[in-house]
Amino acid sequence: MVKREDILKYTMENYGISSVRLWENTPTNEVWRHENNGKWFAIIMDIPGNRVGLNEDALIDVMNVKCEPEMVSLLVSQPGFAPAYHMNKKHWISILLNGTAPDGTVYQLLDMSYELTAGHKR
Repeated sequence: MVKREDILKYTMENYGISSVRLWENTPTNEVWRHENNGKWFAIIMDIPGNRVGLNEDALIDVMNVKCEPEMVSLLVSQPGFAPAYHMNKKHWISILLNGTAPDGTVYQLLDMSYELTAGHKR
């Protein structure tokens, strides 16, 4: 099961990028962005499960990543995925970090997001 700590380690080892915490009122929310253009490629938030279609109010970690629109429409029908919480639902997807999304898919989508957002300089 991929957890927040695994994402922290993976992004540092593979991209040389650590997260930043941008908001005082949500100190556990972490954003990963490219150094060359400032674009986000991932954000992890802890939100109530009912905000992503679960039948529970308990906080869960959710990671949003940018994704090809065709993949978004396929993934949202599968366990472990939901329409992007608080982001563009056509180009972003939420991955539940509660063990329901396949580990390999989580990392593949993170890599895809990194690539999709890498191209343009600020």
